[in-house]
Amino acid sequence: MTATSDLITAAILFGPALVGGAACAWTQRGYTSDAAAVRQVLAEYDGTRPEETEGSTPPPEREPAPETAPAPVVRLATVLPFPTAGARRAA
Repeated sequence: MTATSDLITAAILFGPALVGGAACAWTQRGYTSDAAAVRQVLAEYDGTRPEETEGSTPPPEREPAPETAPAPVVRLATVLPFPTAGARRAA
């Protein structure tokens, strides 16, 4: 093979990887700045969240939870007796 065909083959094989690697590196650079902004917003919000403990009562401005009624009892239909006396049986 000649040097030209080797260069063309290398460009075909490694070209997309180089372009994809550059694009991936570019997005990772943007990710770190976005992550820093997200961490800052979460840190500001964390201080405004009220503390909740188990068994605590809801705030007074909330409406109380409705009382749950027991589910109605479902009655089954009356079963008719299956006639067994005098029935024909397979041989």
